[in-house]
Amino acid sequence: MRIVAFIAGLFFCWGVALDAFQTIILPRRPTGRFRITRIFFIATWAPWVFMAERASNKKIRDQIYSIYGPLSLLLLLLCWAVLLISGFGMFYFSMRSPFGDVMTSHTNSALAQLGTDLYVSGTTLFTLGLGDVVPHSSLARAFIIVESGVGLGFVALVIGYLPVLYQAFSHREISVALLDSRAGSPPNAAELIRRHSFTGSEEAIIALLEEWERWSAEILESHISYPILCFYRSQHDTQGWLTALVSILDTCALLISVIEGAHSRQAQLTFVMSRHALTDISEVFGLMKLKPKQHQATIDRLPSNDFYHLCEALGENQVRLCGDPAAAKRLNTLRALYEPQAFALSEYLRVSLPVWVAPPKVNDQWSILTRMRTDAAIVVKAGGDPTPFFHDEDHG
Repeated sequence: MRIVAFIAGLFFCWGVALDAFQTIILPRRPTGRFRITRIFFIATWAPWVFMAERASNKKIRDQIYSIYGPLSLLLLLLCWAVLLISGFGMFYFSMRSPFGDVMTSHTNSALAQLGTDLYVSGTTLFTLGLGDVVPHSSLARAFIIVESGVGLGFVALVIGYLPVLYQAFSHREISVALLDSRAGSPPNAAELIRRHSFTGSEEAIIALLEEWERWSAEILESHISYPILCFYRSQHDTQGWLTALVSILDTCALLISVIEGAHSRQAQLTFVMSRHALTDISEVFGLMKLKPKQHQATIDRLPSNDFYHLCEALGENQVRLCGDPAAAKRLNTLRALYEPQAFALSEYLRVSLPVWVAPPKVNDQWSILTRMRTDAAIVVKAGGDPTPFFHDEDHG
């Protein structure tokens, strides 16, 4: 029994050390099917989804999903601490509980000894230093020193881990929020191109795609190293990192296959990097081990009839189209390169994917601002003063 306790303690401590090293310190994709973090997410995410799906109100359901990311981080740290306490407690128990404890001195039961061992392990890991239980052997004293060092290292890792995690989250969300004014809320490819139908728009689109190429590379680096960030949601329900990433991929696919212009080269570069990030993140969760066609057959984001509606929406803004009958086929070929991964992540994280063409909104702020700017330009061109116009619009 003592040997089994020692093996169990070694298994717990080594498992936590290896998992914490891969999760916090190692700057690459974690490996291993039986990692504590992987088992933790498998054991907690499915029940959380089941609970959230019971809510009939969409806002409440989204709120429940948004809580999981921060809460799972705290629970994961707690899980590591419990396993370390149990592991060192098993070490002490395998030494036949070499402690002097007045509370258990009158009994020799194994359960009471195990309780003392776990108590000593907990107070030592968190460096309380109460001194009410005294070790009676040199080996026990050595293990207490080792556990105290592990406890200090554990606290230091937690203190260093949290700022890095939230800094990566905050940096991710800045670009996601900026996309609101460039591609609508929720973002979509048709709206992004529509809002860039002005003189010099090609340069603006190239600059935007360069920014999102770098953003995708940062997402690839941070979300592979810290997969827990995938569960963190944006402050607004209509925004999200996955929605933004797929919208950029949709835009690049359109620019490459359908729309003429000098921005097609940058669209290719951004498409490759964004797809790389999407594919690697889906592989972290083991989602692509399923058949990709199962996800793609669930829903078609752009049926053949909607493609011509998309072309009409783009044509209204004088966007140059290729006019090639095979344009739809080329676009579908590009979609097949990233939509299976997008559907898999959408289904797993319970995040809606963006549409290609959003229905018109009654109070579209972008249309209001565009109309005001156009009317003001007409007034200025006619030699008038646009100030009263803006004053009247602002006050109804």
